[in-house]
Amino acid sequence: MPIPGDASSGAAAVAGTTVRAARDDDEDGLVALIGGCFAEYPGCVLDVDGEIPELRAIAAHFAGRDGRFWVAEAAGRVVGCVGTAPTEAPGGMELLKLYVDRSARGQGLGRRLVELVENEAMRRRSVFMELWTDTRFETAHRLYEGLGYERLPETRALHDLSGSVEFHYRKRLDAR
Repeated sequence: MPIPGDASSGAAAVAGTTVRAARDDDEDGLVALIGGCFAEYPGCVLDVDGEIPELRAIAAHFAGRDGRFWVAEAAGRVVGCVGTAPTEAPGGMELLKLYVDRSARGQGLGRRLVELVENEAMRRRSVFMELWTDTRFETAHRLYEGLGYERLPETRALHDLSGSVEFHYRKRLDAR
């Protein structure tokens, strides 16, 4: 399902939600969104300053990585986000920080945010997308697999306060 507008515009109307390019002043909304998502999982801790300091200036962080980051807003509140940046391997883009607030789930927003980063990757002529996702985020795994992402055999441990272990996924963009 295409998103109105395109990835280069940074804004699109999605299921009654506005998606726009992130700004550095989105910090409070992003911390609330991601903190709420983490709170759904026992032992999952958000330590912004120690582990995800880029949330303090997300637009500058992604610009510094030659990437893009978007937020989805409803009623003035951040209810979703996603980013993308080039992979170390040539020809790829990484899907980063896909989060959707519990109140906005089941409406296709997660799928549309994934499509947004895939469209940006194709605009850049990337041939694959990859992502890492916490092993506890089973709903996200189903979303990625339903969109054609393949779970690869390797995992990685983050050695963070949450004891996170992540699955690795990849998708060839010509597979769409």
